[in-house]
Amino acid sequence: MQTVVKKWLRDKDFGFLENGNGPDIIVRKGDLVNCKFLKSGAVVEFECHQDQRGLKAKNVRLRRQENSNDNQWKFGVMK
Repeated sequence: MQTVVKKWLRDKDFGFLENGNGPDIIVRKGDLVNCKFLKSGAVVEFECHQDQRGLKAKNVRLRRQENSNDNQWKFGVMK
């Protein structure tokens, strides 16, 4: 799946992804691939899983920004 980061709580090492009209999808730092944290507005790809508390994102990866001139990641921080 692909969506936008709604909010990242850096001091708590988790955040939320947009889910249209549905409930937000939680993402934890341990589920990020090749980055340390996310920024609001970043586009990510992920696997969505359901548990007793709600929706969780796993294997979350930043999407490359297609219009970037220097071919760097626009949002998030790479390791």
